[in-house]
Order: sequence, then structure tokens, then C-alpha cells
Amino acid sequence: MREGNLEAPTRHPIDWKNPEYWDADALDRELERVYDICHGCRRCVSLCNAFPTLFDLIDESSTMEVDGVAKADYIKVVDECYLCDLCYMTKCPYTPPHPWNVDFPHLMLRAKAAKYKRGGVSRAEKFLASTDTQGMFAGIPVVVQVANAVNHSTLGRKVLSSQFGVHKDAWIPTLADKKFRAQAKSAARSDAPVRDGERTPGKVLVFSTCYVNYNEPGIGMDLLAVLTHNDIAWEVVNKEKCCGMPKLELGDLDGVAEHAAANLPILARYAREGYAIVTAIPSCTLMFKQEIPLLLPESAEAKLVQQAMWDPFEYLVARHKDGLLKTDFKVELGAVSYHIPCHGRVQNVGRKTEELLKLLPGVQVNTVERCSGHAGTYGVKEVHHATAMKIGKPVFRSMAQGEPRFIASDCQLAGHHIEQGMREAAGGAVPELAHPISLVARAYGLATHP
Repeated sequence: MREGNLEAPTRHPIDWKNPEYWDADALDRELERVYDICHGCRRCVSLCNAFPTLFDLIDESSTMEVDGVAKADYIKVVDECYLCDLCYMTKCPYTPPHPWNVDFPHLMLRAKAAKYKRGGVSRAEKFLASTDTQGMFAGIPVVVQVANAVNHSTLGRKVLSSQFGVHKDAWIPTLADKKFRAQAKSAARSDAPVRDGERTPGKVLVFSTCYVNYNEPGIGMDLLAVLTHNDIAWEVVNKEKCCGMPKLELGDLDGVAEHAAANLPILARYAREGYAIVTAIPSCTLMFKQEIPLLLPESAEAKLVQQAMWDPFEYLVARHKDGLLKTDFKVELGAVSYHIPCHGRVQNVGRKTEELLKLLPGVQVNTVERCSGHAGTYGVKEVHHATAMKIGKPVFRSMAQGEPRFIASDCQLAGHHIEQGMREAAGGAVPELAHPISLVARAYGLATHP
């Protein structure tokens, strides 16, 4: 048996339609096997809290080996995993094609799915993962104002804590007065002819994502402004469901498949017509690039969409290499501390956001490549918030270096988590948070949106 893997990691389809996938004894055997491999390696101890939890269970057991850990405690490790994928993509020497075939995140997903299926996920957790339900009141001004005021009041936070397990100090998003898709309908589109490049299609379909549509539509409007400025024809999906990432994190595989069934036919039609499909939130891009095709390996539509999906900066940098991106930037932004989120890193496209930011005039980029700890709903929960802030501390410190004017992350939720951590560390004001696409819009001198 060779030691370690020299090949790039590969991913096997998720065999969730196989009855053995749900067999409790088979799952325990696989958890024990992989936990034992992790125990003998321990390279991932610094990534998240799943591995310290595992190693503490082993070290405090009677045998100081995995066989001394009660199988009932296996779930404690699972609950600490937020599917960032970094152990698989950056650390583990035993990922396939290595014969040991270790895919820790997807094993955690299997255990989460088993927990979900046996009723181990609370109604509150399900609500936190139901982004379309939470966003249904966005765009109704009076309701939005009341909801935002209540959610950020002392009484409201007590209710969120007692009823939904949201930590009283965790950052939570506000609802937008007007949804992104509603604003996009009235935006001026580029009427330039479609110009395909060697690397890039000349027309883009924007999948708005729940967060941009319901919470920060300005990010989406800035993306449209950048596309329009570069004479790139665009359309916005006029109706969509959540990408499914929050449900994946819970192990609700049927829910993910249901959302995919609603989204894929629409997106596949645009893929067939030669559109590049982009989202401004990396977790959503990753769902269509990786998780949905692995869950639905027989779906031709999933494969079509996978091939057409781009991270927005992956697309813009490729457009630049095609000689079709304008560089008529007018505004100098100064020092920017930029955070690469985990779900951006595991797309394996390189540092495309950093690459484009460095094209902007007068910009000094301080890049931080480490998990912020937010991890979707993980960082807002009462049981995990303190751990999420602890994981993020090295990022908070690194982002403060060089006295930046702006802080930015492709994942805006991570950006707010970082902003909170920096504010708590500094005890006061912090640099302005702006999504990287909004920084590009500013550099072009385009009107940006709050």
C-alpha cells in the first residue's frame, strides 16, 4: 500500500439511492474505518472543529483508539462538519484514487442524511435552512421594516435564540425592501451583439441566489452593471428555487433533489443556448458544479448545467484573456483585504477574484486564504457560534493587516462574519465591507447599490 496520494483527488457519485447507503450498521462501519485513518494521520486538526472533536473522543477513551469510542458519539463529529470540503481538497492524502478511498465530507453528508431521515433534525434547523420561506416577505416594504426591526431588537434576538437556536450575538441578514429580480426587470440591458471569445460565451445567465435576491440585491445589480459596461448580453432567471446548499448541510437529500428538479430544466435550456451561467455566491455555484451532478449522476441536465456554470470572476478573467474585458477603470480603491471562501477554493479555478482585483488601478490586495468559520447556518447557531468565531480569529487578524480601506469576500455571509470578528477585536469601527463585484463596479465608476 502506497503512502499518500500523488494524483489529484477525484469524486465518486453519491450513492444515496442504494439501500446500503442508509443501513445504520454499514454507516457505523465506514465511520469507524475512516475515523481510524484520520486518527493515524491527524493532518486536518487545524481546519475545523470536527477533527479536534474526533481526536478528543479517541484520546479520552479507555483504549485511546477508535474502538474505545462509543458509536453513539460518532455523531458529535458529524455535527461539527459544515461541508467546507477543504480536508478533501487540500489536506487529505488518502482521497480517491488512493485505495483507502477517504472522502470525509461526503461520509459526513451520509451520516447527516441518516440523522435527517430518522427525525434527528429539529424544526428550527429546518426553518434556518429554508431560505425561500425566510425570504417570502422580502420586497414588501412595511413588512420588511417591521421584520428587520424585530429581528435586530433585544426581544427579537431572545425569541430567535429560544425558538430557533440563533446565538444572540451572531450576525444575521436583513430583508431587502425590493428583491433583486424585481430590480433587474427594470435594469437597462446591453443591446450589444453577442461576442463569443475563445474561452467565453458572450452571453450570461444570472442565477440570483436566495441571498442576493432577498437580502443584498445590490450585489446582483453591481454584477449586471459590470456585465452591461462590458457589452455582455445578460438575462436573469425569472423564477428559481434555492440551490439546495442549506438543505445539503442538514442532510435533506430529498429536498436538494426537489430543488434541483425545479431549477435544472430552466438552467439546462440556457446552457443548450450557449449561455454562461453565473452566481454571485460561491456555495450556489458549487452546488451546480459539484454536488448536484454527484447526487444525480444520470441526469443529462445536471451535466449540461455543470459545464455551463462559472464563478463570476472565473468568467470575467477568462473574458479578459479573450481580450474582451474593458479596463477603463476610473476610481482608485486603495488597500483591499480579500478573503477567499472555502466554497470558492474547492471549485479549483485558482485565485480569479484576486487576479481581477489586481487589474484595478491603485489597489493593494492582501489575500487571506483560510476558513472564516461562518459556514452557512453553522456560525449563527447557539451551539456553534463561539467555535465559529474561534475558527475565524486568524482570518480576522490577517484581514486587518495593512490598514485596508475595504474588506471583501466572495461569500458575503463570510464577509459579515469577518466584519463582526474584526469589530469585536478592534472594539470599534472597521473597514468598509463590499462584495468584490461591487468593488469592480466602483472601480469602473459605475453607480453601486447599497
